[in-house]
Amino acid sequence: MNERSSVAELADSLRREVERYPEGRKLPSSRALMERHQVSPGTVSRAIAVLVAEGLVVSRPGAGVFRAAAFAAAPGGPVAPAARPGDLSWQEVALSADSGPRDLLAAPVFATLRVPPPDVIDLNSGYPHASLLPERLLAAALARAGRRPGAWDRPPTDGLTELRGWFARDIGGHAGPISAGDVLITSGGQGGLTVAMRSLSAPGSPVLVESPTYSGILAVIRAAGLRPVPVPIDADGVRTDLLADAFEATRARVFVCQPLFQNPTGAVLSPARRAEVLRIARAAGAFVVEDDFARLLVHADAPALPRPLAADDRDGVVVHLRSLTKAASPNLRVGALTARGPALARLRATQVVDSFFVPRPLQEATLELVADPAWARHLRTLGAELRDRRTAAVAALHRELPGLLGAYRPGGYHLWLRLPDGSDDAALVAAALRAGVQVTPGRPYHAAEPPAPHLRLSYAAAESPAQVAEGIHRLRTAYEESVG
Repeated sequence: MNERSSVAELADSLRREVERYPEGRKLPSSRALMERHQVSPGTVSRAIAVLVAEGLVVSRPGAGVFRAAAFAAAPGGPVAPAARPGDLSWQEVALSADSGPRDLLAAPVFATLRVPPPDVIDLNSGYPHASLLPERLLAAALARAGRRPGAWDRPPTDGLTELRGWFARDIGGHAGPISAGDVLITSGGQGGLTVAMRSLSAPGSPVLVESPTYSGILAVIRAAGLRPVPVPIDADGVRTDLLADAFEATRARVFVCQPLFQNPTGAVLSPARRAEVLRIARAAGAFVVEDDFARLLVHADAPALPRPLAADDRDGVVVHLRSLTKAASPNLRVGALTARGPALARLRATQVVDSFFVPRPLQEATLELVADPAWARHLRTLGAELRDRRTAAVAALHRELPGLLGAYRPGGYHLWLRLPDGSDDAALVAAALRAGVQVTPGRPYHAAEPPAPHLRLSYAAAESPAQVAEGIHRLRTAYEESVG
């Protein structure tokens, strides 16, 4: 049983128990609850927190947990009459002046963040399984950060100088073209993408994107009132001949790309095309937004990584985006945008208006994390675990669904499966969920009509290589049902 289901079951049990208590009655101690229900201290703490949030109990530090004075509604208990809802229909008219329903724009992002039921294997999420994340290392870093002098003072709007310097060296190298003054600390990768899109293009403008590309990029572009224009890619990354044509046809001033372990295809931009991308963008007077999201997810058997495009850019063409979130924790919302000249000033102005700054305790904790020698060891362990899960996924696909998997690179967290012509990827995803595995349809990764049906399979969120293989076995059942 996973932690989520344990917390839910304990909270439900305690609700029924609290019904029988008089007001002010003290609940059993945490130790007693741990022994009675055979759960961890964390599970007890989270379940109690659920009941406190519902107003069923009150927690008094040093004294214990007590039934609240006003016990209103709980499943199975007395239910207070619900207030009649007001007339909300006026909002439909008020919101109709906007460009359209935002829930449609956000649907693919919600899908990538969806947590499956406990009995469903997750081959959808891009976040590594909790067992692959350095929770103890993070907890220690956060504790040390909280004790730093000035840890709760307001930080500089651009971010802590030490953290900006670390990102500059990590991206451009010790003798590279990037300095701490070229870095802006952002609220994770998605926050950095939003700042970049709102800063570098005027509403209504075209933005060139790889096709297919990460659905979150398309959502950010459309939410900013911009128009994504697809540029096809192949195994060597974006097709630079078509990139030049797209710049000429659209007069776009921004191209968003993922040169390393591209999502969803896993492609790596070839050395010859790296130089071409920079040359074409420079000739068009355009920016290249380099989303370097997967650099810390390199597999243990991967060859040496190419440098970021930003490390070879002297003219300020590249706006580089880096985040620590996937390798560390979904809750460590710390990333960095790198740019130079007026572009950096524009990025800075957009972020300060939107959110002021990234909270200082998070920045301090990030500094503690990356300075700890255990961080490098964690990345090596993560690379080995991702390699093992990828190996299990590839073997299972060749065994269970031969012919769907094309070329892949040893890095990232996903595989791109080509379905037979005429297949309905959405129907296959629904059938897979019924079979007990959650996967991702290919349609949301295209800015226009897709040339062929695909499925994206992520192996990072699975608990083990064996679970990856079991998930693909379940996917075969769904495939036979919906595709035949």
